[in-house]
Amino acid sequence: MSARWSDDRLLGLYRGMYLIRRFEEHCLELSRQGLIPGSVHLCVGQEAVAVGAADALRPDDLTVTTYRGHGHELARGIDLRAAMAELLGRRTGLCKGRGGSMHLTDISHGVLPPNSIVGGGLPIATGAALAQVHQGRDRVVLCTFGEGTLNQGGAHEALNLAAIWNLPVIFLCENNQYSEMTPAYQMIKGDSFAPRVAAYGMPTNKVDGMDVRAVAEAVAEAVARARSGAGPSYVEADTYRFLGHYQGDPGTGYRPAEEIARWRERDPLPRLAAALAAQPGFARRLEAEEQAVEDALDAARQAALDDPSPSPDEIEEGLYAAG
Repeated sequence: MSARWSDDRLLGLYRGMYLIRRFEEHCLELSRQGLIPGSVHLCVGQEAVAVGAADALRPDDLTVTTYRGHGHELARGIDLRAAMAELLGRRTGLCKGRGGSMHLTDISHGVLPPNSIVGGGLPIATGAALAQVHQGRDRVVLCTFGEGTLNQGGAHEALNLAAIWNLPVIFLCENNQYSEMTPAYQMIKGDSFAPRVAAYGMPTNKVDGMDVRAVAEAVAEAVARARSGAGPSYVEADTYRFLGHYQGDPGTGYRPAEEIARWRERDPLPRLAAALAAQPGFARRLEAEEQAVEDALDAARQAALDDPSPSPDEIEEGLYAAG
């Protein structure tokens, strides 16, 4: 392995993906128990995109993601207990229990408020990138979204403005092959959405989103370009959500079983684990990392379950106008 991909660094990437996988599985269990209000959109299968992208960022860089954003938020280092408490509607949550699954926000870790509107994050990310330029900062903005976003007019307005203003933003398309239940390539002709973005004069890069190293390298190149003042880039990561669109969708009625099995064979976790476990002593280290994640998640889950719900007396907290 190259010097860039040292064993310790790869182990860190594996831990990040394992944390997201198990966090999402906890979320699914809690949702089925009726403990998480509302819909939950999980990213099981897409962990390599989140971890690879975050690997390329500095702590002070910004991320704008979507309602399927738990992975990106965890990869940026948000607090596990506060994240779990937010999902459960507890007052100790990241948004005091008021945002829920779709709106995990932590400005201290560079996580701007996610958007539950398809395509809604691109104008926000473009505006945030413009702010960095006006403030004389060299921070970049990572904007993540699904391929269905590129059928939204506002998204194209944002892409165009980012390009003509040379803004420091990376547009990362998580192409998980389905816009809710519609196959991506029934919506367009071809095998990529990149040509749409290239029309704005922006460089594009299509990568294997099931390979955490490939994602990290592609995003790192885009980050370097943005930080140098050369403008935005588009990265399209081909990936797959193993579960349904939301917790109530089995994801099997509109997807062939053979397709699901084929993508599961490319699962990014065992793919990286196999590369690491082949080295002397690493199987034990992998087990230790997994156990540490399990312990941290169990502690965060129990603490969040024990935390209080918001009080009616706090209903006006955080409002710009009240009373």
